[in-house]
Amino acid sequence: MGVDPQLMDWISDYLTGRPHIRDDREEEYRKLVGETSLHGATLTTYSSTPLRRQGGGAGYRLWEVQTKTTRPVLLLEGAEVEAVDSYRYLGLWIDNKLDWTTHTSHLYGKTQSRMYFLRRLRSFNICSKLLQMFYQSVVASVLFYTVVCWGGSISKKDTSRLDKLIRRAGSVVGTKLDSLVTVAESRTLDKLLDIMDNASHPLHTVISNQRSLFSERLLLPKCRTNRLKNSFVHHAITLYNSSQGGRRT
Repeated sequence: MGVDPQLMDWISDYLTGRPHIRDDREEEYRKLVGETSLHGATLTTYSSTPLRRQGGGAGYRLWEVQTKTTRPVLLLEGAEVEAVDSYRYLGLWIDNKLDWTTHTSHLYGKTQSRMYFLRRLRSFNICSKLLQMFYQSVVASVLFYTVVCWGGSISKKDTSRLDKLIRRAGSVVGTKLDSLVTVAESRTLDKLLDIMDNASHPLHTVISNQRSLFSERLLLPKCRTNRLKNSFVHHAITLYNSSQGGRRT
């Protein structure tokens, strides 16, 4: 059969002394599976071709053994922290991949629901100035919330989805609105300047140490991954150097 002898020995040792379950006794099988635990492996019934053995009028099955991957235990001050795929913190959805897809998906849905009220206001012949005020206070405040954290790291697909909402809002308001990238870059640069002017900020020393000795530019920190390259510090320094020292005229 071309099966590894060690695997055959393991299966033989595992099945020795274990009760066989008839096909018509599913409850007994489920109970056995629920109580079975061997070296982090679990018995599953989604084997594409289960092996059968006929004997004495009863059918027996050899079920596939599937390795169950477990997450490492994370301890914080002696207490175990539950590992989750995504977590909402201060209105910001953080996922285990740090690609911001979960956050932008929630953001898209919340922004769409507020777009309804914007369209309703236009149906009452509200002037464009008031519509723009409503957009900035109700729609944009949600859309660009914490954009400094995720604006430079989201995928092009997510950026395109959110920009479509902004263009749709612009058609309702009757004016061209700033794109997601424009707002994110502007707020990121403003935040960097605030950090540089605030000596008590935790990142003030980090940013100050990146100053060049020969110019007003900031030196980019070394990075090997795109995740670090798209992080706030690296992204903000790049914007600072490309905008004449960050002091826009």
